[in-house]
Amino acid sequence: MKEVIIFRRDDTLSPSRALYYKDLLYRVLKIGTEIEATPPKGMTRLMFEERVRDKLQPSGNVDKLGQWGVLDVEKEHCGIEIRVIGRHPYFQVLYEQYAYITGVIEAEGGRMRPTCGTHFHVLPSGLAEPVPEIILANIWNLTRRYAPYLKFLTSGGDKPEALCRRRSHNSHLEMVKYTPAVMTMRQIKETLDNSSVVPKHQNFLNLEHLTFTDRDEVHDFHLEFRFPDADLSSTSLTAKTFLFLAIVLKSVEMSQYGVIHTGKFRAWKRKQELLDMLNNNDGDLATSDTSGVTPEVIEELRGGCRELLELLKPVFIRFGHNLSFEALSDLAETPLSLRRIQGLSWQAIEQQLLQKASLNEHVWEPAETHLMRLIELAELTNFPAQHEWKVAAAESLLCLTAEVDTRLKKIASFRYVQWDPQLGTFIFLN
Repeated sequence: MKEVIIFRRDDTLSPSRALYYKDLLYRVLKIGTEIEATPPKGMTRLMFEERVRDKLQPSGNVDKLGQWGVLDVEKEHCGIEIRVIGRHPYFQVLYEQYAYITGVIEAEGGRMRPTCGTHFHVLPSGLAEPVPEIILANIWNLTRRYAPYLKFLTSGGDKPEALCRRRSHNSHLEMVKYTPAVMTMRQIKETLDNSSVVPKHQNFLNLEHLTFTDRDEVHDFHLEFRFPDADLSSTSLTAKTFLFLAIVLKSVEMSQYGVIHTGKFRAWKRKQELLDMLNNNDGDLATSDTSGVTPEVIEELRGGCRELLELLKPVFIRFGHNLSFEALSDLAETPLSLRRIQGLSWQAIEQQLLQKASLNEHVWEPAETHLMRLIELAELTNFPAQHEWKVAAAESLLCLTAEVDTRLKKIASFRYVQWDPQLGTFIFLN
């Protein structure tokens, strides 16, 4: 049984307000990425940058998506950084976009070195009102509670003693100290801004872009999840986009009850120990020293990942036809790092995740298209029961009712289908 503790608050959301903010944030939030890569050996950084830019054709304007959704390609300490414009996540579209971008990097010989990372920005496009502070408090504590497991799930190193990049650019040192149980999120943000321990833009969960109203509500709701390692798998990149969106939406749900606790003292200390194992500056070059991560520790990390995904799974239903949960479940057991340690190429890793997610474009037969049209356009209504509707649909399709059942099941694997007794017909919920 999960140890779930909730801090009681006076500003909890009513169920109706929680539904409102969950719907609002789902509609308006966009998620963009920064993908870092190192040039191939023997090629200058400038030449690599120019070749990648030529193929990606960045728009240079956040309001113009361009063909591949790239804002620009810039110089970065590791080589280059590809800034991908935030867009409302939809699995198939994002997958195709990232497949092209990662394909360009690989075609030009780009490497995912330990100096490279992948950053996910949650962006408040079109959010015309402030967000209650309690929602941000839950995002902060939900990330803290599951931080070691999130770091494991998004790890991308290629050696057992170097599962993750080093801590410098995604530090948890300040994050573990500050809790919304005794501080407001404005106070936490200001403390991070003024820290001499961690530069404000290099926190595990970066709050530097946030602003607050006089009532401590969140005005510019811009978050950056900095901890994921370098990634050249389009399925992984797409799935992680939905992971961070799910964390935001789950935090809205939790805000009906208070703010989630990171855990009792002993459990919380253990999580800090796990973080220190995974996220430190003690490795060679730009890696963390993860030599203390034994097979037993890996099983412990997997268990924490499973707990997080169990908590988030109901949120994924909101996303409709979406295979990110399956991909994340696979990554929770075997992250990119463990696959790279096995010697798998990025292409082989992508094929594994793709197979697990079963990402296949549905091929619809004419009868199935006809059946979807009957539902979409409400051509058959006012039937007293499902069986009578199926009989009428079978007559329209010139087939048996058993075939209608079979085709409905196939359609239901793509869209949520539900019987509506008031209308006397099947309807689509997405």
